[in-house]
Amino acid sequence: MASNEMKLLGAWPSPFVLRARIALNIKSVEYEFMEENVLVTKSDLLLKSNPVYKKIPVLIHGERPICESLIIVQYVDEVWASGPAILPSDPYDRAVARFWAVYLDDKWFPSLTAILMSDGEEAKKTALEQAIQGLDLLEEAFTKCSKGQNFFGGDKIGYLDIALGSFLGWVRVIQIMANVSLIDESKTPNLFKWAQDFSGHDAVKDVLPETDKLVEFSKFLVAKVKGSGTK
Repeated sequence: MASNEMKLLGAWPSPFVLRARIALNIKSVEYEFMEENVLVTKSDLLLKSNPVYKKIPVLIHGERPICESLIIVQYVDEVWASGPAILPSDPYDRAVARFWAVYLDDKWFPSLTAILMSDGEEAKKTALEQAIQGLDLLEEAFTKCSKGQNFFGGDKIGYLDIALGSFLGWVRVIQIMANVSLIDESKTPNLFKWAQDFSGHDAVKDVLPETDKLVEFSKFLVAKVKGSGTK
């Protein structure tokens, strides 16, 4: 499919946009990436395409917009069914993968970002404990979902790999900026190995944000968020 029929509205630091990019890469779908600077302004196309949430990512397939990262991943998997499957074929495995993906967005990633955004050492300590507890749960989930293979999806990257793997850049940033250990070889060996395999995958390695660049963006973002809270 020609890239002018597929547009992805997004921003390079966004882990949610990264999900869409990885899914499209897995299916070898050509697309035009349209950078949005949502911290400054939102384009008319974005506001028109996602009038409800007004957020990225938005995948525009022809003239039809698809919003929300996990919905986009599922859409890509269903439309380009001839490519490698992203969601598990077994209904129970699909349900489990969706459960953990919701957990990541609702519970785990907010605790991760709170490590940077929280004011006061006690709040940061609580957020760190919650993030580490979540990783312990995900270490167990990996053992069950991977069935002895390299990825949550088995021998290939799947839905839950994309859901969690999109946050790896931010995990590295938080480890550097907050001087903490999150995905640790001694504490979560399966996730540690998985993170290396995931980051080196052909569908991932060229779209993962550079850590140094993401650190600089994170400093700007933290200052902006905390600065706006004092007004």
